[in-house]
Formats: sequence, structure tokens, C-alpha cells
Amino acid sequence: SKNQIWKISSGSITCLESDMGTDAMTNPNTLTTFIRYAASRYPANRVALIFWDHGGGSLSGYGYDEKYANAGSMSLNGINQALKNSGVTFDFIGFDACLMATVENALMLSSYADYLIASEETEPGVGWYYTNWLTKLSANTSMPTIEIGKMIADDFVDVCAQKCAGQKTTLSVIDLAELERTVPQEIKDFSSSTTKLLSEKQYKTVSDARSNTREFATSSRIDQVDLVHFAYNVGTQEGEDLAKALLGAVKYNRTSSNMANSYGLSIYFPYKNGSKVSKAVSTYEAIGMDSEYARCIQQFANLELGGQSVSAGASSPLGSLLGGSGGLGSLMGGSDMTSLLSGILGGRSIDIDSAAEYYEENRFDPQQLVWTRGAEGYEMTLSPEQWSLVHDLELNVLVDDGEGYIDLGLDNVFDFTAAGALKGEYDGTWLAINDQPVAYYHTDTIVDGDSYTITGRVPVLLNGERAELIIVFDSENPYGYVAGARSDYRDGETETIAKGMTELNKDDVIDFVADYYTYDGDYEDSYMIGEQLIVDGELTVSNVYFAESDSVCATYLFTDIYCQTYWTPEIPMD
Repeated sequence: SKNQIWKISSGSITCLESDMGTDAMTNPNTLTTFIRYAASRYPANRVALIFWDHGGGSLSGYGYDEKYANAGSMSLNGINQALKNSGVTFDFIGFDACLMATVENALMLSSYADYLIASEETEPGVGWYYTNWLTKLSANTSMPTIEIGKMIADDFVDVCAQKCAGQKTTLSVIDLAELERTVPQEIKDFSSSTTKLLSEKQYKTVSDARSNTREFATSSRIDQVDLVHFAYNVGTQEGEDLAKALLGAVKYNRTSSNMANSYGLSIYFPYKNGSKVSKAVSTYEAIGMDSEYARCIQQFANLELGGQSVSAGASSPLGSLLGGSGGLGSLMGGSDMTSLLSGILGGRSIDIDSAAEYYEENRFDPQQLVWTRGAEGYEMTLSPEQWSLVHDLELNVLVDDGEGYIDLGLDNVFDFTAAGALKGEYDGTWLAINDQPVAYYHTDTIVDGDSYTITGRVPVLLNGERAELIIVFDSENPYGYVAGARSDYRDGETETIAKGMTELNKDDVIDFVADYYTYDGDYEDSYMIGEQLIVDGELTVSNVYFAESDSVCATYLFTDIYCQTYWTPEIPMD
């Protein structure tokens, strides 16, 4: 009921202050008070500061106080003000929290610490393993900070591999002084060159690079990507120079085997959720980040918005299932397109005529999503130019319950004919837990030689709270297993992410949920499916066939270079 300060020493924990008021833990003043208290009563020539649990990255910052949900998180600017007011500098600032190894965070922290230790990805619930490094530091208080950081990273990844196999882990140690000296100019140059690509009708080059870049917390759509991977993917000299500077500042980086292309520092780059760009620009202004990068992401987001506006995409599969096409109508062109773009993009430093010409030449045509009978069964043929505009292709399976459609999710299951046509095949199975079909969403696939890891998520209510089960298929477990669960906040409760739970416990109550569409177009994102499950032993993952009485529909979801979506007509089942 009250904020308190505790001291851990010699194997015991002692309460130093039992009543420090009731301000939210995400209030910057709470952080400042704590730092000042510790520094004044326990002076030292080596000091570290660690933030624990919820993290949301560059746009959402740190923390979530369950007592004061409406207080929000502590933004990067809030952290900046708290540290500035504390008057203390640190050997390292660590985030035993999700998603805080970002360039924006690191540049902001460079005034307050020598090193940043943080994760690009969400963290498993076990978090850091403190015993080893604290014990060794106690025995040798002159232990170099970089060695402390390496030990924290190694122990974190190794212990997580033992206790929560299959969950993604990343932890990096960043030299903030080197980052501050070398990276800002390289980011500025990279931003300018990328903006130039966009102005020279090479939006697709940048969009392809962004789509193919390692992304973090993908299901949360926070648009954080590994900056080294993205810079390399863009393919410019400025990108290569930026990547080298970043790799120089990242002094140590450990990841689990299912986290390829995670080099230690991420950045916000819009693609899946362009509505956050204004928030990003405000954050950059508040923490003093160079404005060139802000201009770059604004230009990209504007062009993406224009592409979405003149496309004939759809936000759900309902139109296709009820007999329509995968789009909302015919493609707009000519003066109608120019007029629409003027209304949407006017005043955004976009040449409307040039943009209209680009969209005419580079947009997906959903009218081509037609099943035809071929030599190998039903198939769908697109031109090479159309395929080049496709970023993602996923199988979407739904069950018609007589009043609407239960959406069972998305999986990256598809095949092509020898001639390159998409096969219209569906084998009538779907993922199940303890033989109960559930909504399943593929997250990513990592292939390294003969080894692979496929990760997905299943939305549930876990003991009455929104959560996601993490499903992993890998070389050693080809039939899959439940790796753990993590909280899934909804309805604006918080934009930060809790560290994942390490395991399910006996007697945990699981209710499976799914999206649901009525025939009238009403949408529900918490539709209960199947029977309630009480955990009593290990959960089993399998693929099950639907009963003949079930009305099952399958369609493919296409996503284009503007992150616009299109559903094919239902795959013919005869």
C-alpha cells in the first residue's frame, strides 16, 4: 500500500523506509527520490542503477504500476528528467525489462552512465541471474564494468535456456561514450540518404528492407527493429557506415539461437502502426535526438499512408468469405487518385503528382486473387511484378458456426507449383493444445543450416487475465511444445510489456480466445472457444482434423509493401 526502500545485505533483506508515500512508480520524481536517497546514505565511487520488469522501448519507455494504471509509463524524457535531477552518474544503467536496448534510449542515457545493459527483445520471466555477478563483484569491487556486463549477459541467456527453453533472449552491453561520439553523425547521414531514396521513387527499396529486418515484440506492433540489420538491408554506403559504428559501440551481445540478426541495438521505424510517428517525433525532440531521423520516418510513413489510401485492401476476411473479393473494390486511378492524395498528403512535403505516378506503377491488384483449376488442382497465378509487391503470405483458417466466423489465426503454410503458382491446398487440420483447436499466430521462423526454430502465439485468458501462450517448434521438438506464457495487455491498459512468465503451474486455468466476425460484420476479439483447461501436467501440441460436420473455411492473407492486407476467396475444398 506504500512505497518502500529495502536493503539486501549478507543474505538478508531489511526495510529501511516503510513509508515513502504513494506516488506511482512511473512518476519520474519517485525515481529521483530513490536515487538521491541511496546516493546520500550509501556513498560509493561505483554506482549502478537497474530498472526491473515492464519495458516498452523508445516510444513507451519503462514501467507499469498496477496500482496506478492510469499513470502510464515513464517515457524516455521522464527517465531523462529523473536522472538529470538526481545528480548521479553510473558505471552502468541496466534494464532487466523488455525492449529497452534502443538507440534512442542509449543516446539519452549517454549523459548519465558509462554503459547500458539491456535487451532488444522481450525478456523471459526469470530475468537476469543476479547471484553470480553480485557475488564476484563483492569479492572484487574493482572488477571492470565491461566484465560485469558480460557476466550478466552470459548468465541471463544461459539460465533462460535452462529454465525457459524456446523463449527468445537478447542482452547487449553498450559503451555509451563511444556511441555518443560515433553514432549520431552516422544516423544523420543514413537518415538523409534514406530520405533521398524515398524522394527518388525508391519507397519499395526501403519498405523491402524494413520488412526483411529483425523485428522485436512483433505481436505488439511496436515497430522496433534491429538497426544494424536494417542499415545493412537498405544497402547504401551510409547504412554500412552506420552498422559499423553501432557494432563498435556494442561491446558485447548474447542472444539465444532463435534470435538471428539481433546485433544489440534497435530503433523505432514505422511500418505496421504508422499512428505512432507523431509520438516518436515528440520523444526525439524532448530528448534532443537529431531531427534528420524524424524527417526520414515521417516521409516513409506518409508514403505508406498514401499507398494504403489508394489501394483496395481489406481489414478482415469477411468480404472474401461472404462471396466478395480480397479487396474493398476496384483500384483507384487518374484524377480520383490525385484528388484523394491531395486531401490526405497535402502539406506533408510530398509531391502529389509524383506519388500518384509511383502508386500507379507499384501497387498490388487484388482482382488477380482468383482460383483457377490447374494441372495440380486449384492454383492462383500472379505476375512476377505482382509477387515483388508481396511482403507476407499466410494461411488463415476460420470456422463457420452458423452465425459468424471464428478466426483460428494465421500460419506461414503455403506451397507453389513448378510454374510458380500458389497452390490452393488446405489439409483440413489446425494447431491444437491437448487436442483442442485454438487460435494460433505464427511469429517467425529462423533457419540456421540444418537447425530451425518456428515460434508462434496462442491468445488465452490465464487465470482470468489476458495472456499469450508461446509455442515453439524446433529441430529437437518438431511437433512443438508450450514454452511459457506472457501477459497481453489490452484496451490501453499499458503500452509496455511484462517479462514473460517462465512456466505454467499446476491448476492454472486456461480459456482459449479468438477473434470472431458475425455475418453482419460485427467484430469481437475475446470470443471463447473450446473447453476450459485446468493445467495438470505438460500441455501437448498437435495438429488435429476438424469433424466432417464442422464448416471450415481457409483463405490466404497477402500483405503488400504498404502493409496493406488482402484476402483471397475461400480455397475451394472440392
